[in-house]
Amino acid sequence: MKIVAQKPESLTDAPFHYCPGCTHGIIHRLVAECLDELNIREQTIGICPVGCAVLAYNYFNCDMLEAAHGRAPAIATGIKRVLPDRFVFTYQGDGDLASIGMAEIVHASARGESITVIFVNNAIYGMTGGQMAPTTLLGQVTTTSPYGRTAAETGYPLKMAELLAQNQGSAYICRTAVNNPANVIRTKKSIKKALQMQMQKKGFTMVEILSTCPTNWGLSPLEALTWLEENMIPYYPLGEFVVKEDG
Repeated sequence: MKIVAQKPESLTDAPFHYCPGCTHGIIHRLVAECLDELNIREQTIGICPVGCAVLAYNYFNCDMLEAAHGRAPAIATGIKRVLPDRFVFTYQGDGDLASIGMAEIVHASARGESITVIFVNNAIYGMTGGQMAPTTLLGQVTTTSPYGRTAAETGYPLKMAELLAQNQGSAYICRTAVNNPANVIRTKKSIKKALQMQMQKKGFTMVEILSTCPTNWGLSPLEALTWLEENMIPYYPLGEFVVKEDG
């Protein structure tokens, strides 16, 4: 019998701890499938964030390290420079990357570090109780913006893909989503492309992925997918912002 689908070798057998409807699990599988298909699992080192994916080292079947909050790009930089033949990726949320880790991500991009960043943007702090994040939308209710975020009080949501696209060291910057099957397929293609560009030593690569947080959004899993499509995508448009064809 022909095998249509099976668990990627780059995932362990450990069950995910994520909330029902959370799309971290989908993104984990996409990353793992790309590592398998590119045959680079044995040469890959991943960096976990502080956030909902803090236990990602239990799930990815490759060498993994844990970084202090926001410092994953700095750790990845050190590893890649000492072991340039390895493929290095970070897996980070919006609080980790766009708040406490803003300096690290901006300068890693500016330096053109040959690493791949998987940036999961669900517009909220998930692990710590649903606080407002740098990517929280205007009007969005969180535990620290109970009446909705306002620009007058806390400024505007950060568009990290567009911001990092301005840096000359960025070789591939895109934004995708995992709210429907078509976007899941596009996301996998983008992750593979980012890793391939790292293999070609093009420079810094990042895939921003719009994700859901049903628990802290106060929605059902299906409602959360609809909310992402109707609210996040209009503000965070999908697409490729930088594709460096030459080194």
